[in-house]
Amino acid sequence: MTSVAIRVGHSADPDDAFMFWALEAGRVDTRGLEFEQVVSDIQTLNEWAVEGRLEVTAISAGAYPHVADRYVLLPHGASMGDGYGPIVVARDEVDLHDVEIVIPGRLTTAYLVLRLALGAPRVRELPFDQILDEVRTGRADAGLLIHEGQLTYADAGLRKLLDLGTWWQQETGLPLPLGVNVARRDLDRLDDVSDVLGEAIRVGLENRDEALAYAEQFGRGIDRETADRFVAMYVNELTTGHGERGRRAIEELLRRA
Repeated sequence: MTSVAIRVGHSADPDDAFMFWALEAGRVDTRGLEFEQVVSDIQTLNEWAVEGRLEVTAISAGAYPHVADRYVLLPHGASMGDGYGPIVVARDEVDLHDVEIVIPGRLTTAYLVLRLALGAPRVRELPFDQILDEVRTGRADAGLLIHEGQLTYADAGLRKLLDLGTWWQQETGLPLPLGVNVARRDLDRLDDVSDVLGEAIRVGLENRDEALAYAEQFGRGIDRETADRFVAMYVNELTTGHGERGRRAIEELLRRA
């Protein structure tokens, strides 16, 4: 069978790394396909997807309308917050309509839902891993946290003012789709690619300790317990397959987008 090189983009955080551990460890049958992992922040992956740069990539669910002409949505690999999600934090109680909020990118789902919740907040973009410190040091009044910052903000002396996953569930009764996996429409053997990536997620869940040890290195200094909690939040039954509830959640987010 002819070998085909597939570049797979994922964000530099524990839950995405957990999903791709089995590929890195050679624990799945790749069906003659060669996979190369490309790790970057989610806003960069979103921008690359607009260009169609990678064959397969994780992107923000809110960015999918911008790339739907180039990419097809895969049926697995979604990160969904079921009653929880990106949070807005600050040092003190502030009116989020009146202050500048630092965000991790304008194509992120977090920013999309922030606008749905607040209207047109004043924002400034910053790489996601710099936002917590920007707020802690007073250089920003408030910050929109994604990834493991959702669990570590209190250690920096910050308080949570808004949980967008909670807001979304109260609005819709559905989980909040944050990240999704997509594959370029012109990709050869698309079904095989999808099956291999789906199998990698299942193998990771079946070998949780090994996958977690690999994923932990993407957590920017968090301990094993925090990495475990974060992975459990975003790699679960909705990740192995969207199901009816997950599909409705994605459809509702895209409708509102």
